[in-house]
Amino acid sequence: MPRWFTNLNEHCVPNGTIRQNGVGKFNEIDESKLRSIKSLGATHVWYTGIIEHATATSYARQGITPCNAHVVKGKAGSPYAIRDYYDVCPDFAVKVKNRMAEFEALVERTHKAGLKVIIDFVPNHVAREYESDAKPEGVRDLGEGDNPMMFFEPRNNFYYITGQEFAPIGVDLGSGDDAYREFPARATGNDCYSASPNRDDWYETIKLNYGVDPWNGSTHFDPIPKTWTRMLEILRFWTGKGVDGFRCDMAHMVPVAFWHWAIGQIKEINPQLIFIAEIYDVALYRSYIYDGGFDYLYDKVTLYDTLRGIMCEGWPASDLTRCWQTVDGVGDHMLNFLENHDEQRIASQQFLGAPEQALPALVVSATMSRCPFMLYAGQELGEPATDAEGYSGHDGRTTIFDYWSVPILRRWHLGKSTADERRLRSIYRKVLLLCNKEKTLARGGFFDLMYVNQDTLNTTRQYAYLRHCDGEMTLVVANFGNEPVGSSVRIPQHALDIAQIPHGTYACHDLLNGEEMTIDVTVDTTIPIHTAPHSATLLTIKPLKTKVKPS
Repeated sequence: MPRWFTNLNEHCVPNGTIRQNGVGKFNEIDESKLRSIKSLGATHVWYTGIIEHATATSYARQGITPCNAHVVKGKAGSPYAIRDYYDVCPDFAVKVKNRMAEFEALVERTHKAGLKVIIDFVPNHVAREYESDAKPEGVRDLGEGDNPMMFFEPRNNFYYITGQEFAPIGVDLGSGDDAYREFPARATGNDCYSASPNRDDWYETIKLNYGVDPWNGSTHFDPIPKTWTRMLEILRFWTGKGVDGFRCDMAHMVPVAFWHWAIGQIKEINPQLIFIAEIYDVALYRSYIYDGGFDYLYDKVTLYDTLRGIMCEGWPASDLTRCWQTVDGVGDHMLNFLENHDEQRIASQQFLGAPEQALPALVVSATMSRCPFMLYAGQELGEPATDAEGYSGHDGRTTIFDYWSVPILRRWHLGKSTADERRLRSIYRKVLLLCNKEKTLARGGFFDLMYVNQDTLNTTRQYAYLRHCDGEMTLVVANFGNEPVGSSVRIPQHALDIAQIPHGTYACHDLLNGEEMTIDVTVDTTIPIHTAPHSATLLTIKPLKTKVKPS
């Protein structure tokens, strides 16, 4: 998140203004920082909060209409309350009038560093005061031409609560000339079709109308709704800026028919461009991949939630079998993660409190399949999220609403990371580079070993599986427990048949601790393993190379 990624201010105050607390800039994400990110094994950088969103900071002198602070969350504002789809956040520019050029330069720097660029596309909702002052000539604003006398009209961009004024519960809209007034009220972004959303609703946003009548669920997609064409124009605009992918916010709240229509047209422009869906409904996974055209989907409600349950709530490790079974056939389209801006930090007291104890979860999340793994800035250093930044309280997250600076990242930028922070980063780097370089992990198939190891492993605390490719295997054993594991893991003949591994003598190398041994692979192969508490074993199994004696 550029807002705080490079902000080095050591004296931030809760609810501080941009002048008090500072803000990161595009230009500060320089070649050295990008090289360091790439050294972790990264292929893409997702820059969060790029598109201009509502903020309490005024840029009136630069020709940008100020927002009413009463419908902005925090001083900096939510990156997901979009104010102008055709502009970038002015906070991040050294010279505000040159802000788009500074963003384009960041894209170019990122590409030169060998990385690709992902930005957010927020299609479900916009800020209450959406107004584009940067839109291309001939483009109409959202809401322009709507009929506000109709709650639902397929040609409208918004849903109107006719005859009622916007009156959110528990939110101060101000008084006098300073007040925020909206009549008629428009539906709120989290599908709240009321003039009075709660403070816990996304009251600062307006729901977009894609031609679905929320009262009866009927769809009105012919002719193509105006919202579809306007959002396609926006996707084309940013594709033209050289971005390589879109992380699509709350994608499952937008009809899959729109995605099918829009993604196909964007991929005609750039077939390599990727679309990532933030989605929380497992029942929609296959539809959003096969019908919608998404490349990757957030796997929160299966893998992330299960790993957190194992680490924090005593769920059995064997529950991980259910995770891959749930996404079987589409597993390569998942996007795995242990942190993001919505979730609590691993090192926070609200989560584990000890980032090194997440190593088994890191290994599973990164190596369970061929799908990508997402790393959130500061995770690899053990960011504990101990601050109560303002609008965001002490909630175990790094704020997305406030101007702030992250101490652990300040130390990293200045080359002053602690020994523990450097050690944790090296572990992340080792695991993630293995995912790129080791062919069994990068391209290999998956075989769950739990069904034949009920008597060899503690299935509440350990989980074992194979990855295999081209006559080689990697045995993965994750130990979520407080005790070391010294045992033998059984590999059935069925697994050898699927992996096309012939019987014979094989060399084994533990990719994490460097230990080596040889084993005989037979019908009833067992492999001795020693795994420390809150750790993992990654054991490559390759045919033993023998020297041929001269005749």
